[in-house]
Amino acid sequence: MTRCIALLGGSFDPVHHGHVALAALFARLLAPAELRVLPAGQPWQKAGGLRAPDADRVRMLALAFAAGAVPVTIDTREIDRHAPTYTVETLRELRAECGPDASLVFLMGADQLQKLDTWHDWQALFGLANFGVAARPGYRLDDAALPPAVARELAARRATPEQVRASPAGRVCLAHTLAVDISATQVRAALQHAGTSGQAGGVDVGALLAPQVLDYIQQHNLYKI
Repeated sequence: MTRCIALLGGSFDPVHHGHVALAALFARLLAPAELRVLPAGQPWQKAGGLRAPDADRVRMLALAFAAGAVPVTIDTREIDRHAPTYTVETLRELRAECGPDASLVFLMGADQLQKLDTWHDWQALFGLANFGVAARPGYRLDDAALPPAVARELAARRATPEQVRASPAGRVCLAHTLAVDISATQVRAALQHAGTSGQAGGVDVGALLAPQVLDYIQQHNLYKI
């Protein structure tokens, strides 16, 4: 049987329920042998840099994914690279390490798919991995919502979870069942303005983050300025 490895990249500044829900959805659909979480080092599309230090982001990821349904590895290669982060380079490294037959499945939300054509060397990604894409409120997955070039690329690549598991690369599984709508920007704003009640502008910070991650943020006084 083809070994399936799910890949979840991002800034995780901080990791929140949306990230965990995306991973959990595809853990159910794909039953991967492993989930590899890839925190970004210097994401070139992020203006202003990252708020939390690398070590804190890695520790929060370990806390957030400690109870996952599949084995989880926090892979820090993008942090260790000390250069702008390009997903295509990471996938090339992983493909070389995992071999030509492993099913690599890069997970993302519909918001990322809608701007995929702005990624560095984006069309090369399909030769390196499969994709698992989940809808989220306000972001559709139908062709009309996608850049024309992305819609054309996906036209012949849509596949079932079973087909993705059996393919090393080039397939795309679209999931319309993720109803979590949280952004790291929203989380950071809530953390900055929340008082001792844990409320900020009617938002319960505890509803956005795992309790152990929130405890870590509070203990280390992150996102307060």
